Amino acid sequence: MVRALTPWATRTPRLFEELEREVPRWMTRLFGPDPELFRGDFDFVPNVNMAETDQAVEVTVDLPGMKPEDIRLEMQDGHLIITGEKQEEKEEKGKKYHRVERRTGTFRRVLPMPTAVNEEQVDAAFKDGVLRVTLQKVPEVQAKTIPIKT
Repeated sequence: MVRALTPWATRTPRLFEELEREVPRWMTRLFGPDPELFRGDFDFVPNVNMAETDQAVEVTVDLPGMKPEDIRLEMQDGHLIITGEKQEEKEEKGKKYHRVERRTGTFRRVLPMPTAVNEEQVDAAFKDGVLRVTLQKVPEVQAKTIPIKT
């Protein structure tokens, strides 16, 4: 009952202080430790799938209309960083566009790896607008079957 009689203003500062501490930590966990992620004006954000097998982590990125030379891959502190720029197509004279939904511009995706990977064993292939990156797991992390003796 006493808490119900306490003015709301005296309870809120504690809540906001906690949010100020927690939100940056949540953003780092979600998007990685890259402060540049929120500074840019990224109109084009490609879709990414990440899957894990017994031997590797597989990343698939949809990059329609792009060329391999427009894409840059980096490994840094256990994060796969994919950057690039999708160029705008030249508008032809005499055309009147009624709808423009295709996105262009620069992008940057920072993907934290779910497990330890060997940064020296990375295979990247680009075909039909899809980038496939395979990162081999560190041997100690790979699952091993242990036989049970009877």
